[in-house]
Amino acid sequence: MNVNAEEERNKRYGKYVTAITPTTSFWKSLWNSFWIGGLTCCIGQGLFDLFKLAFPSLSQDMLGNITSMTLITVAILFTGFGFYDVIARRGGAGSFLPITGFANAMSSASMEFKTEGLIFGTSVKLFSVVGPVVVNGIVWSTVAGLIHLILFGRV
Repeated sequence: MNVNAEEERNKRYGKYVTAITPTTSFWKSLWNSFWIGGLTCCIGQGLFDLFKLAFPSLSQDMLGNITSMTLITVAILFTGFGFYDVIARRGGAGSFLPITGFANAMSSASMEFKTEGLIFGTSVKLFSVVGPVVVNGIVWSTVAGLIHLILFGRV
């Protein structure tokens, strides 16, 4: 193939890719991420306040745990029923940065590989998502602790 023919083919391919690639608006995506993530957090705060009214003797930590468990449960149910995908398509980072996004990632990985069995499908794939998160959490919190120790002499 000569150079001119190859360049012409690459130009046609570039035009084709440009024509079929969906366009997105940066500001629209940013806004959707902001309001969906914010709504998720507001719902979490509302649940926390409701639990605080219903169970006034519980500590703040326990109320936070119950709120987190509720949000995780709802996210898993939304994933199972297919609602979470609709939210995620619109919300982008606003849907996967709160704790609900992590619950969605874990449950969707489990659902995707359930045909491989309970152990080698559901359980193994569930932890294939959790593993990198835990490792990165441990590594970077250790690095942050060491930097703090070096700079301030105490942890």
